[in-house]
Amino acid sequence: MSNSSEQTDSIPATDEEWKEKLSPDAFRVLRKHGTERAGTSPLNNEKRSGRYLCAGCGQALFLSDTKYESGSGWPSFWAPIDGGVGTTTDRSFMMTRTEVHCAACQGHLGHVFPDGPRPTGERYCMNGAALAFVPDEPKTA
Repeated sequence: MSNSSEQTDSIPATDEEWKEKLSPDAFRVLRKHGTERAGTSPLNNEKRSGRYLCAGCGQALFLSDTKYESGSGWPSFWAPIDGGVGTTTDRSFMMTRTEVHCAACQGHLGHVFPDGPRPTGERYCMNGAALAFVPDEPKTA
């Protein structure tokens, strides 16, 4: 059983601590619920095999084999890694959406919509600034 002091040692607690750890764009998205402009993330064009992690705490969020081109301008996935993300109801901008956040640090990642491909029918529309990509190691003979 872990206590809250262990959690705060590994995950920043204050805005100042987050600002030291994150880029300005990642801070604005992850900690202030911002959104990057569509089409601006280099992760839109990432095609290698690997994992997408939370840029804030390193929590594994998505596998590359669930990424697809949604045409939205943001990295999109049809399913997260089990236990990687959580969701809450977002009623901002006079609409109701499902917000997606990191299960570990609670950082804002984006939103999930019911218009994705099979097998889930979901589109996890994520801000690239909230993600870090780690490619799989090349297989050696």
